Amino acid sequence: MTAPEGDWRLIREERRPGPMQMALDEIAAETVAEGGPATVRTYRWDPDCLTMGYRQDPDTVDWGFCEREGIDVTRRQTGGGGIYHDGTGDIAYSIVVPGSAVPGELLDCYHLLCEPVLDAFARLGIDADYVDGPVPELYHPACYLRELHPAHDVVADGRKVAGNAQYRKRDAVIQHGSLTYSVDAERHLGTFVDPPVTADAFRERVVGMDELVDADRETAVDAVEEALSTWIEGTDGTSLTTDASWTADELDRARDLADAKYRDDDWVRTQPGKRR
Repeated sequence: MTAPEGDWRLIREERRPGPMQMALDEIAAETVAEGGPATVRTYRWDPDCLTMGYRQDPDTVDWGFCEREGIDVTRRQTGGGGIYHDGTGDIAYSIVVPGSAVPGELLDCYHLLCEPVLDAFARLGIDADYVDGPVPELYHPACYLRELHPAHDVVADGRKVAGNAQYRKRDAVIQHGSLTYSVDAERHLGTFVDPPVTADAFRERVVGMDELVDADRETAVDAVEEALSTWIEGTDGTSLTTDASWTADELDRARDLADAKYRDDDWVRTQPGKRR
């Protein structure tokens, strides 16, 4: 385990709307860029949320379905296709570190920051690892149905169980990802316009932890948080504050950013290059 040296904080799973969760990643990047602690955290989507990839065409989203079903829609800073996150089936995490503390080579950086993700699966008794090689695309607008990549897609039982993505902002690296606890294929596919994929085909590509081991969701979240903590505490030159909280100032700035960006139609419903 080789977490970058420095001061860290662990913020345990919190329920928040998707726009706020995306904003908090950015605020954590500002904090670490200004000399504050690096952040690891788990989080939960409330309400359910579709996060679009940075360059995803908004016409691929079934906006009517999302509205009827009470599903938030926002756009991530990271690329790829859309991901449906539900409050039960998705366990989300993020790691925010100084850019100077991690490898500049993207693949090396992924493999460093994914160490605790793989450890979390091992703690649950799940044999998970990076996919061996590219797996053909089924449907481009949906992240889980795109071609699987050995750099950042994690599989178990031959099916995707976790995806991870990175971006850099203000001298910080933000990696966030989703670990699938349970699969709701019909609802996931329902967020897209006429996907040419059946629910059975989706389940052949994506697997939930609940299909692989007898562990409730709380146990799975505990495993992720323990793996993040051990990754940091096992490295010389690090200190970790567990059960940490956001500062009042961070929360205020995140709320402002969520409203100005991640809930804003110009950001969410317009592709980059076409915005006002």
